[in-house]
Amino acid sequence: MRVLRGIIDHPRRGLLTLAVFMLVAGVLGGPVAGALNSSGGFVPDDADSVRATERIESATGRAPSPGLTLLVEGADAARLGDITDRLSDLDGVAEAAPGAGSTDDSSRLVLGTLAAGADADDVAKATVEEFADDEDVMVGGRDVAGLQITETVGKDLGRAELLATPLLVVLSLVLFGGRAALLPVVVGITTVLGTFLVLSGVNQLYGLSVFALNLVIGLGLGLAIDYTLFLLSRYREELHRQGPSREAIVVTMQTAGRTVAFSAVTVAAALVTLTVFPMNFLKSMGIAGAIVATVAAIASLIVAPMFFALMGGRLARRSRGDGAEGRWYGFAHAVMRRPGRIAAATAVVMLVLSVPSLRTEWSPIDETVVPTDQSARVVSDRMATEYAGATTSPITVALRGDGPEQVAQYAALASEVRGVQPGTEPLSLDDDTWQLVLPTEGRPAAPRAQQAVADLREIRVDGVDALVAGPAAEFVDQQAAIRDNLPIAIGLMVTLTLVVLWLMTGSVILPVKAVVMNTLTVGVALGALTFVYQDGRLTGLLGYTPNGGVEPTDFLVAAALVFALSTDYGVFLLGRIKEERQKTDSEQEAVATGLARTGAVVTSAALLLAVAIGAFSTSSISFIQQIGVATAVGVLVDAFIVRSLLVPSLMGLLGAWNWWSPAWLRRVHDRIGIREGPSVADDAADVRAPAR
Repeated sequence: MRVLRGIIDHPRRGLLTLAVFMLVAGVLGGPVAGALNSSGGFVPDDADSVRATERIESATGRAPSPGLTLLVEGADAARLGDITDRLSDLDGVAEAAPGAGSTDDSSRLVLGTLAAGADADDVAKATVEEFADDEDVMVGGRDVAGLQITETVGKDLGRAELLATPLLVVLSLVLFGGRAALLPVVVGITTVLGTFLVLSGVNQLYGLSVFALNLVIGLGLGLAIDYTLFLLSRYREELHRQGPSREAIVVTMQTAGRTVAFSAVTVAAALVTLTVFPMNFLKSMGIAGAIVATVAAIASLIVAPMFFALMGGRLARRSRGDGAEGRWYGFAHAVMRRPGRIAAATAVVMLVLSVPSLRTEWSPIDETVVPTDQSARVVSDRMATEYAGATTSPITVALRGDGPEQVAQYAALASEVRGVQPGTEPLSLDDDTWQLVLPTEGRPAAPRAQQAVADLREIRVDGVDALVAGPAAEFVDQQAAIRDNLPIAIGLMVTLTLVVLWLMTGSVILPVKAVVMNTLTVGVALGALTFVYQDGRLTGLLGYTPNGGVEPTDFLVAAALVFALSTDYGVFLLGRIKEERQKTDSEQEAVATGLARTGAVVTSAALLLAVAIGAFSTSSISFIQQIGVATAVGVLVDAFIVRSLLVPSLMGLLGAWNWWSPAWLRRVHDRIGIREGPSVADDAADVRAPAR
């Protein structure tokens, strides 16, 4: 309270301090984008496929398979030799050699293998630059695809910001009104820069993925708008009640401010569960998401009272919005007159919309997600149609054995695995290490290739230690890591959500209902992903090429985001309902008034956040699009369906049972002393089960 009063009494001094902080954060945190990992992170570091690659690199000093593929048009022997020599002379390229020819002999491949420890992005960039002026050479391969994905995502992020920012500004002017629209701008910039500053420190201890920046900017701006809109709405109520006074700001921060703090905790708690998974991409998303939610709340709770103290009565609206509140109030009572029917109908509709998520098929991040105008995608597509049987991503087995006889025995058994074409003889790499290359049929994500990996790993030969590598093996390892850790992540997410909502409400019923409703919302959002991306719909509108599935790590990020934001909006509504319940004995009146006070705020906040994160859908990389589309669908469904229909109907149906808690647990909650409201006796929060 002393800090809050200091901010209120000296707002100009606070703004000066804020300006200095933003300058320092920009200087120290701004360069973080260039320091983050720009490739990989989708497979656990200790996976068998990664260990196999490390084993081969240790023995040979180079990667197990070519990562660079040059497609040369109509090349004669001299031209092909020149291109091969130029590729082999590039730093980081351990070997370059001519590859297969097309079925009509109109083009040839040149394959490049990277040296162990070489930076794949740097080598890929040097290769693209080396052959940029050669009209008869198209540069592709796995490493070039990774580079072009990263570069495209960076460009798309800039374009998304350019598209979303003007729309957010216009919507903020409409929803916040006049000079009040400056508040989310200041908080948004502070949030993003502050998060960059924290991430730059975290990156010194744990290398973060560059893809986390998309989440930081989209979620940071979205939460900054959400929190400031909620605080401003409450401050305008207090202005009407008691005028532009210090007490109006204090009451705002004691009520709406506490709700914002709880909201940030729930969002951070949900997103941090992504760190349970052993993939750098998911860990980075979880760390960045938790940090940006926390920084957004801190920025809002510091900047908002400064802004209120400076602007005072100038932030009041000419109209209090009684019409809008009256409509939400009447709507809530209408819903609660038939709570059972409306709750059942809404739940059934959401379950039907969730059904597509049950048939989701997974697809990896490979050349198929690269835009069709990029060279890596052109090479990949042409190889699929013009190079029958050619492949640059075979299954590779790194063998350690007591002798060549045992290794030969493993190779003989491996050649009998279904889906594997008979490969070369095992190649001796050093005294006890061999490499076995096994071409596969179809794409690495195809069921046959994945089954081949599983079958190869089942082969047992005494004296032989076999590790399977390659894109198919990496995809299998990714699925295994998700499958093994998903129950832990779900359990942690549910537990943290239940605990935080119990701390806020004192009820054990409301947190359970929130988890159930959040799960329905997640199901609808992920069903939309499957319906669009797996089924190949809206390709013209969204500008992507379907590859028959949904990328699994994005599926998890989207699920965590939707769950977090659903809880976020639930906190906004429940906090106000609980506060209103302190003032009335009528359960329905508290629900109707709470919805009337927050209905317009929640729907407006959802619209703005959907624009901020939904801007990801303008990316030309499908796996980035998927996060934006799923999150936008989730927040809009939650705000317009769950909070408008399901919450009031269920609360009307259960009545006082909403607030039930065992006596012993209620005593624990009372002892903790968390209260909602401006220092008001919380008589109504001392909730008991209704008489039977």
